[in-house]
Amino acid sequence: MPAGIMIPARNMPSMIGRNGSVGGFGLSSGLSLGQIENHKGPESQRSIEMFQPNLMEAGQLLPLDMPQNTSESDVPRIHEDDFDSATKSGSENQEGASGEDQDPRPNKKKRYHRHTQHQIQEMEAFFKECPHPDDKQRKELSRELGLEPLQVKFWFQNKRTQIKTQHERHENTQLRTENDKLRADNMRFREALGNASCPNCGGPTAIGEMSFDEHHLRLENARLREEIDRISAIAAKYVGKPVVSYPLLSPSSVPPRPLELGIGGGFGGQPAGIGGEMYGGAAGDLLRSISGPTEADKPIIIELAVAAMEELIGMAQMGDPLWLTTLDGTTTVLNEDEYIRSFPRGIGPKPAGFKCEASRETAVVIMNHVSLVEILMDVNQWSTVFSGIVSRAMTLEVLSTGVAGNYNGALQVMTAELQVPSPLVPTRESYFVRYCKQHGDGTWAVVDVSLDNLRPSPSARCRRRPSGCLIQEMPNGYSKVIWVEHVEVDDRGVHNLYKQLVSSGHAFGAKRWIATLDRQCERLACAMATNIPTVDVGVITNQDGRKSMLKLAERMVISFCAGVSASTAHTWTTLSGTGADDVRVMTRKSVDDPGRPPGIVLSAATSFWLPVSPKRVFEFLRDENSRSEWDILSNGGVVQEMAHIANGRDTGNCVSLLRVNSANSSQSNMLILQESCADSTGSFVIYAPVDIVAMNVVLNGGDPDYVALLPSGFAILPDGTTAHGGSIGDTGHGGSLLTVAFQILVDSVPTAKLSLGSVATVNNLIACTVERIKTALSGEVA
Repeated sequence: MPAGIMIPARNMPSMIGRNGSVGGFGLSSGLSLGQIENHKGPESQRSIEMFQPNLMEAGQLLPLDMPQNTSESDVPRIHEDDFDSATKSGSENQEGASGEDQDPRPNKKKRYHRHTQHQIQEMEAFFKECPHPDDKQRKELSRELGLEPLQVKFWFQNKRTQIKTQHERHENTQLRTENDKLRADNMRFREALGNASCPNCGGPTAIGEMSFDEHHLRLENARLREEIDRISAIAAKYVGKPVVSYPLLSPSSVPPRPLELGIGGGFGGQPAGIGGEMYGGAAGDLLRSISGPTEADKPIIIELAVAAMEELIGMAQMGDPLWLTTLDGTTTVLNEDEYIRSFPRGIGPKPAGFKCEASRETAVVIMNHVSLVEILMDVNQWSTVFSGIVSRAMTLEVLSTGVAGNYNGALQVMTAELQVPSPLVPTRESYFVRYCKQHGDGTWAVVDVSLDNLRPSPSARCRRRPSGCLIQEMPNGYSKVIWVEHVEVDDRGVHNLYKQLVSSGHAFGAKRWIATLDRQCERLACAMATNIPTVDVGVITNQDGRKSMLKLAERMVISFCAGVSASTAHTWTTLSGTGADDVRVMTRKSVDDPGRPPGIVLSAATSFWLPVSPKRVFEFLRDENSRSEWDILSNGGVVQEMAHIANGRDTGNCVSLLRVNSANSSQSNMLILQESCADSTGSFVIYAPVDIVAMNVVLNGGDPDYVALLPSGFAILPDGTTAHGGSIGDTGHGGSLLTVAFQILVDSVPTAKLSLGSVATVNNLIACTVERIKTALSGEVA
């Protein structure tokens, strides 16, 4: 991996950036039912209508500069007529003229030269693009409009003054309104205090001496209010009022700020992470049923966020006795008694039947701190980077955007659904506030804390105590990240196969979050690398082609992860009579989606245990030489890697383009796009058939959004039986939990009805694949 790569904060070139030179092209329909039955490659091409994704850029506040005073010492005096004309912008006021430049002969009547409508329109248009033109630009503009350069200069000075005055007038109006409201509240409170009476005797109340505990609580309350006032003052200075209220954000109204390289790009033309409508929402879905906070809730949310920030910093920095090290010295465990003593406030006692999961991990990642903060605070980027963990997420309301230019002080209310890539593990839905703060030592902190107390729900099975990360800047574009996960959860719905992994805390713990972040940062750095070695055969060195192919692979991975879990947006049906390895199926209609072939799509998934180490299973499934041992659709053909892109320090982390050379000369060859990725907590092998013509366009830097994909693949996790959950990198320790998932196009007509024969065929396909994998690995023991 190239060392010392700087990851820019904002406008990063897309790992998977877009080339607008290609409009559309023929594409495959993915795996179809006919291919399964006849073992044939894709034989038809379809035309896909072009579409334009919703791309919105976040608005920015332009700096409002004061006009520069011009003195006689540095600007030659001009004729009074020219001066008068220069200071007019279609009106007869003389704002912007300095005292020295005013005519010393007051008795002489001035001649006012109005600018023409054309001149004003041209200067207005130029002002929108550049409110501070330099000498060269002013001379060019004056020559085009037939004005003197100083006339242009004074017009721009007056325009800037006018904009600043309007802004201040608006700000004063808001402050006056707030002041009137506070004055009315103050009067109301004074009247209430004056009329207060003792509930025992009915006489007037008297303020006596307060207890020590009450005094301590008042001091603590005052300190927290000072913190709130400081945040509100920052917001008021840059936004216009302390708390900014936005309506409920929908996918079409969220202004994404994508790190290019594919982060923040959705799949199928939909922004990633915003409500995942891949299979249609279920009635009573927690993510859809919760609305934004009320005005009365907002002060409580702010106080809770400030307290959570203090707790996160303590949890991240404190050692023994809060965190106890295990005997082997590899893991730290939270001392719950010490936690309650150290942080007595919090969000209340643990609900009955809930279990505590707490973990802390540290890593150094190849991305600068500013980019990391932006990923965490932008719901699109966060959902995309952590697509294996975050199945859906939504920003309900932004309470503060932070200071201009960064996220210091940003506060937003969110919902999220967290997943394990298996239909056997229930997802965890949370309603929480996310708060970002920059500290004086150059460290950033981002904290989440549940708001379930504001909206109690009997169906809630998880709540987040203060969780998040501390990000510390390091040299050469690296960052040190300390991640803390602390949740209370009812995990009784977890299948027995996954109980050990979930109860160990590794299914949703800090180790999985930080391992995923480290792997994605490597992927991003490799995508931006320009010094690609050309000695290896098949390595794609064309930068545009690399970006397009990586963006296509990223969409494939997001689509697979979104459709394999037990999300409440899915409606899984279990096929009976298959024993322990139950196959779950669901159907959906694909209509007017350039990223997927049109028609009825049947998804099938199953999870089972293998007595083989996760690393061995990963190597077996990703290796093209062993593909014919399990892939029924290859039909015994020779699989050859045509091209690949490395996207991590591990050789197994790469995107490959495979060709299946059919043993039957009458059958056409099949192209397969595959991404394999692994970290210490899990691995994926995801693939999809692709059209040859479409891939040629992508490899030449064309737009990959119009390539139809139906991803299938595998998710591999350790079974949790080894000490502390095991690891993908472990060899010879513990078994594996393997999830197999297929997406099959059973009918190209979206209005067609699903036949039982199609379900039986897909069920047979996944059962045969599972049996082949078990047979191939049966001689190996973990």
